[in-house]
Order: sequence, then C-alpha cells, then structure tokens
Amino acid sequence: MASAAEKSRLHKRLSEAEGYLMLNMPVRALELLSSQSWPGLAFEAQYLTGEALRELGKVREALVHLEKAATLRPMSVELAVALGWCYKRTHRLAQAVEVLESALKRHPREPLLRYNLACYWSLAGNPEKSLERLLQALQIDPGLHRLLADESDFDPIRLNPGFIRLTQGSTAASDGRTGIV
Repeated sequence: MASAAEKSRLHKRLSEAEGYLMLNMPVRALELLSSQSWPGLAFEAQYLTGEALRELGKVREALVHLEKAATLRPMSVELAVALGWCYKRTHRLAQAVEVLESALKRHPREPLLRYNLACYWSLAGNPEKSLERLLQALQIDPGLHRLLADESDFDPIRLNPGFIRLTQGSTAASDGRTGIV
C-alpha cells in the first residue's frame, strides 16, 4: 500500500500527464505514464494512456487501454465517448452504439451521449433512432445545433425530412416543435 506522500506524488504525475494531453503533447504524456506503475490509480493511468494513444491516431492500441479502464470503474461519460469514438473508427459501430447506450442509462441527462448516438445510428442506417437521439440531445443542449451542418456522420440522413426540420432552426429543435420523436 502506498504512503500518503507516494499517493500525492502519483496524483501530481497524473496531473502532469493530463496537462501534457491538454497541451497536445501526447508523446510526452505517454512517456510519463509508462515510466512507472500506478498503484491505486490504474483507472486514471489506463484512461489517460488510451487518450494519448487516441490523439496519436493509434486507435486499436488506445482501445486496449480504454477497455481496461472500463473494467476498473463504472463508465464515465468521457470514457464512453472515447470508447465509442475508437469503436467507430475500427469499424465496430455496433459496439460504439452499445457502449453509449449503456452509458446513457447511467447518465440520462448527458446531451453528448445522445448526440454521438444520433451520429452512430445515422451511420448504422437507422434514421428513426438517429433523429430520436438527436432531438433529445438538442432539447437538453440547444447549443449542439451549431454542430449539425458540419457533422459528416449525418450525411446518410441529411435529406430526411425530419433532419431537415431539425436543422431549420434551433428554436424549433430546442422546444420540441419539430414533430419528430
């Protein structure tokens, strides 16, 4: 068992690694994360390692660490989004949907989960589920409306009348007057 001083040192090192990620220095974060063991902080170390690898475009390697993190602690929103992002890019769309739907049960008011699910359902060829999740996301956070025009994941449903109604104005989308459910 680590002493209080050792725990404090490890927390500082994790914060340092997180800082490197925020500064877009994933290689330096990985160097720090792989330089020692992380007793009592395995979740944090696995998650940050996965994020650093994801930033480097090493998606399959990132998944190994993110999946380990998911076994260590109930899934956070950030972890679920990271896993979904990696699953999508490794052509495992069903798993992306599964992990986000599961996280949504624990975080029902999280608009980012609903928005990403709308993206993945669109790509999966299910416009009804996509529009349902998108409407829910917009009702919780109308500011997400600004992302719709540039989101290529919605290309499969862009000509869908329901999607067109959602994109015609954030006011209608945010108050539910779109007629889409």
